[in-house]
Amino acid sequence: MARVSEYYSLGRTQGTLDFVDVDTVNDIRVYIDPGLIRYLDDDWGKQCLKMLETFFDSVLDSVRSNDRRRTVSLLSQLREPNETHLGISRGPSAGRGFGNKMGADFAQKLAESEAAKSGLIRDLEDTAFFIGGVDMDIVSDVTTNIIRGPLITYTQQMAEIFDIPLTEGVVSGPVWNPNHLEWENGFTDLPTPDGNKLLLVPKMIVRRSMHMSRNEYYRHHLVPVLQEEEGKTASRGLADAVRSRGKVLVTKKQIAEKYGSTKPDITRETLKRPSVYEHYREVKSEVPPQPLSHKELSDTADTPMPDYEKLLKSVLDVPTGKADATRYHDAVEALLTAVFYPSLSMAEKEFKIHDGRKRVDVAYVNTARDGFFKYLIRHRIASRYIFVECKNYGGEVANPELDQLSSRFSTLRGEFGILACRSFQDKNAFLRRCCDTARDGRGYVIALDDSDLERLVADVLAATKPAPVDLDNPDPAPIRPASEHPLLHERLRALHG
Repeated sequence: MARVSEYYSLGRTQGTLDFVDVDTVNDIRVYIDPGLIRYLDDDWGKQCLKMLETFFDSVLDSVRSNDRRRTVSLLSQLREPNETHLGISRGPSAGRGFGNKMGADFAQKLAESEAAKSGLIRDLEDTAFFIGGVDMDIVSDVTTNIIRGPLITYTQQMAEIFDIPLTEGVVSGPVWNPNHLEWENGFTDLPTPDGNKLLLVPKMIVRRSMHMSRNEYYRHHLVPVLQEEEGKTASRGLADAVRSRGKVLVTKKQIAEKYGSTKPDITRETLKRPSVYEHYREVKSEVPPQPLSHKELSDTADTPMPDYEKLLKSVLDVPTGKADATRYHDAVEALLTAVFYPSLSMAEKEFKIHDGRKRVDVAYVNTARDGFFKYLIRHRIASRYIFVECKNYGGEVANPELDQLSSRFSTLRGEFGILACRSFQDKNAFLRRCCDTARDGRGYVIALDDSDLERLVADVLAATKPAPVDLDNPDPAPIRPASEHPLLHERLRALHG
């Protein structure tokens, strides 16, 4: 047994990898949550979302038109996605999801579901609320099947970055075509550790539990409505309820005894009150789901936490000069990937623009939910992608390097970048050049030399250190999230003058 990083000797640990560093034999108990995919704003995320929406819309259309053959045809192509090594199997991966029989069974349940026919079920996540035998592991497996095409592309991209060997002519498994609304089968190139194909999954789309929770919906949305109804009617069945100030106080236990709390019970009562579930969906949509933190991934997958000081040392130990430019580039990317996660994800080296005529050393997708990179979005600074250029110069970094980075900006891709370099002969002069670039409307560039990277790491370590116990104040102030990065805020304020 070995993790992907160990099997392929990547010299990396989970904190500096964009994908879940799974065991190549056994499963890790995390799940792909389609709710996280809905908040990805890059091309890859949008492709996944298109696949999810077109597939499930096709399934629901067939259900509502009583086209049982089409429903079975769509769902029977779902397979057990052992190649991701995510889920709850004990021992070697052996999927919990769908073979032909399970797919046909799911098709029958959907076809007979009033929740599906009525429109209560709109998205894949809803099936875990209202379809028997469907829970987060099945939703994750189905999602894996639907986005298999983008996962193959992502795996190949990671393989190129980390020199992971690919085997040619591997059976792809069913791949959903969102344009033709049909499944397609073919062959592709994938890693095959110990002869078994492997699909890598971005850690940005996995969770230990789904954002949409049936238990949460039942306890905090449906039950209070039932309590209010019973309190108003003072029904005979709950005549022994406590009365206070002229109101009947109905307990949750009494509600469970009268209405039940199983999935069929929740479905029955929700069909009578569909607005309750609609309200729950709205509430959840206003609070974007959070991806797993470094700590949660470490605890769940038994992987080490990022060693920020070691990553920084790897940068500082690189000799300056062109001969070690690639080593510096890789070391900076590893450090920033760990420091900026989960605000930035899906790092792509040698990011191509203008049909490959120009490249950027590293491009990140801005997936921030809070902190500095969310601040950029809120203040309408185009930042769909965050660009990083790495200059391992022994001499001065000046206008040509600044102009090179700003020339990669666009309103569609992003107008914010980081220029990483070793040092400046006149740092203030270069920062003034960055201000000139911003004032001229050519985008925002923040320059970070070795000393700045040292401060970034110090800020992260300070932010993640437990607060000292104050005996006079049992409720200490919350720890500042590492994603805030005060140094970046300072530099951006300077660019605004």
